[in-house]
Amino acid sequence: MAQPSDRSVRRLVVGCVVLGIVARLVPHPWNVSPVTAIALFAGAHLPRRWALGLVWLLLACTDLILGWHTTLPFTWAAFSLTVLFGRWARQQLTTGRLIIASVASSLLFFIITNFGVWLVGELYPRTLEGLSTCYVAAIPFFRNTLLGDLVYTGVFFGSFSLLTGSLRPSRAHHTAAVH
Repeated sequence: MAQPSDRSVRRLVVGCVVLGIVARLVPHPWNVSPVTAIALFAGAHLPRRWALGLVWLLLACTDLILGWHTTLPFTWAAFSLTVLFGRWARQQLTTGRLIIASVASSLLFFIITNFGVWLVGELYPRTLEGLSTCYVAAIPFFRNTLLGDLVYTGVFFGSFSLLTGSLRPSRAHHTAAVH
């Protein structure tokens, strides 16, 4: 199968970002969005600075509309670290590694963002019991996060694989993306 052109890969990346922005802004079930999948995809297919830049651009555009709040640094940190899971998966890009990276990213998001809710929010006392209560209260949202992340990761990486015939970007694409 022919390798995709740099132009088609750029279109795919731009499409992912646009889809991420739209998906965060239209009504959807709580914590079901493609942002984690986009961060994993970017981490696996783009140089780190471009991957982080795309994730931050997506978050900045949507958070400007959704509203700034005290837990944004925790959300942004979780998605930024998710790019690193994409980098890890890139080393040997297989379905198994993508599932592990997606589940690990969901867990990371759950741990970091709910810690942020407890730390800077007013809902829970800043005690060990308050932290525990915060995490327990967030469990129903975690189910949505996990399911959404797995489905969107499958869609993004599966679409790329169908488009290119491989989970991996071509060597030419990686070289061109670096410059």
